[in-house]
Amino acid sequence: MCQGTGDERERERERERERERERERERERERGERERERERERERRERERERERERERERERERERERESRRYGAALLPLG
Repeated sequence: MCQGTGDERERERERERERERERERERERERGERERERERERERRERERERERERERERERERERERESRRYGAALLPLG
């Protein structure tokens, strides 16, 4: 009779250990998800920064074209 109670306690301890392992697996899974989300967010911000840099380069090219156009136009005025 005593042995049966001891076996039951051991089975309960094993079930508790399994529940703890399951909780740990769940925590690991959640940590992994958070890490992947942070990585996606970091990549998204980097892409946005690159798009902004490209827009700025395009604005600078446009300003340079306007300056060249004004210089060219000003150079032609005395000839006209």
